[in-house]
Amino acid sequence: MELQPNNNLINQKISDFKFDYYQDGKIKSGKISDYKGKWLILFFYPADFTFVCPTELRELAQKYEDFQKSQAEIISFSTDTAYSHKAWHDTSKSIGSIKFPMAADPTGRIGMSLGVYIADEGVTLRGTFIVDPEGVIKAYEVNNNDIGRSADELYRKLQAANYVREHGGEVCPASWHPGQKTLKPGEDLVGKI
Repeated sequence: MELQPNNNLINQKISDFKFDYYQDGKIKSGKISDYKGKWLILFFYPADFTFVCPTELRELAQKYEDFQKSQAEIISFSTDTAYSHKAWHDTSKSIGSIKFPMAADPTGRIGMSLGVYIADEGVTLRGTFIVDPEGVIKAYEVNNNDIGRSADELYRKLQAANYVREHGGEVCPASWHPGQKTLKPGEDLVGKI
């Protein structure tokens, strides 16, 4: 199979998707613009009542306060309904710890727009999108569904994206964490790193 050219999503403004979600014991409706002014983590996973998904979502739930302190909201997405999210939340110890919105994309419309929907299966790939406070995608990754993600690495990427946003002209090197040295690109660095 020959690879086809791909549309890069970096620095693209995300659409103002509308969705139903489960949070705090209630099913609600929302849209992306409800979170304007905050960093937004869109966390797609294949399906409720599965195997790798609860391990990822539990890890995110454990770091949720850290994300919130960094002015970020997490929204998890699957093609399940908000009612399915509620049932899963009510029956699974891991999922019961989630406080962030669990959004429904039953038609796959949102996942399709972001390139993570698998039409033949009716589910999404493990797609993660970091969206800045103006609604612009700053980072994303897509994993095959048998490869789980790391909440620690996602949080590190959010911190790096926030740092470079606040410190124009500086960049974060590999495995950068807050407090470590950054780089200021220029001729004086060429060949010296």
